[in-house]
Amino acid sequence: MMNDPMTEDRELDLWREQWTSVAGQSPEFQRQVQKRIKLEDRRFWLGNLLTAAVFAGMLIFAVYLSHQASWLGRGWATGVCVLVFVSVTYRLWILRRTWRAQTQSIRAFVELWHRRALARIRLLRISIYLSVGWIIFCAVLTTVNWATIRRDVMAHPTDWLELMVATVLMQPVLWFGAMWLRRRKVAELNEVTRVLQEMETTND
Repeated sequence: MMNDPMTEDRELDLWREQWTSVAGQSPEFQRQVQKRIKLEDRRFWLGNLLTAAVFAGMLIFAVYLSHQASWLGRGWATGVCVLVFVSVTYRLWILRRTWRAQTQSIRAFVELWHRRALARIRLLRISIYLSVGWIIFCAVLTTVNWATIRRDVMAHPTDWLELMVATVLMQPVLWFGAMWLRRRKVAELNEVTRVLQEMETTND
């Protein structure tokens, strides 16, 4: 039985790409790159699993709040659901080209690593925007519905005080955490960029 010429051509192109990507690299360089790629891949999937767990926890918390008798509970439940929806939508859009490598070559995985590093930096930047948007959303919602909220504030002053303190303290923690992570991801981006440059220089 004869093989399909097109299939053979694709296999030959794949083999040629893999060979070109690694032929000029030393064995030690290849081992280091492969080890770093495996570590990055584990971190990528673990990070996504943890993020999914956080989103699920936020939705469970929103369901709990929606069953509270006060307006505060129902308003927070709606806001949390909107925040989760927007966050998930942006995350899926930014990570759309980071789930797998285009081929099984080392260079393809390094390029995937590069795309993931860029995507994480964008996600961190958007997380800051979302936190600011969350504050604005809460402020506008409170202003528009102040006539109704005022009665709830008088009825549950402790709840509102706890909410205000938590909101004020949470924002600096989120911002400093995002900036710290961004510095780490920028360093990672510089590392993978250097690896790509070394591969290109050797191949040339």
